[in-house]
Amino acid sequence: MSDTSNESFNSLDMSLSSGIAAFEAKHFTQALQLLSPLAESGNAEAQYRLAVMAQNGLGLRRNPLLAFRFMQAAAQAGNALAQHGLGFMYMEGECVEKDASKAVEWFEKAAAQDLDGSKEMLKLLAS
Repeated sequence: MSDTSNESFNSLDMSLSSGIAAFEAKHFTQALQLLSPLAESGNAEAQYRLAVMAQNGLGLRRNPLLAFRFMQAAAQAGNALAQHGLGFMYMEGECVEKDASKAVEWFEKAAAQDLDGSKEMLKLLAS
């Protein structure tokens, strides 16, 4: 890697780390500013957090379409928490039309990555 690409990578990594720290500290306006460009460029970690923020109106007005778009993108990129979140959206009909089979599909993907919450949801849905 050249020095320029290393600097670019480090800058993106620093923005992601700072955005996640702001999110976890509940500084949602700051998290939105730091994570938005990363989410738009395809970073699944940033997409997942922005989906949660948009779904719940944290740092921005509640936006179900944006929440679904970013949750789906992060889930398709293999983010286990987003896969679980997307499964929950389909199960509850939140931000998307209710669809039990799609909910199970996404919970299964997250469970395959050893996400305990998804394993529990699959047990509940099976009973």
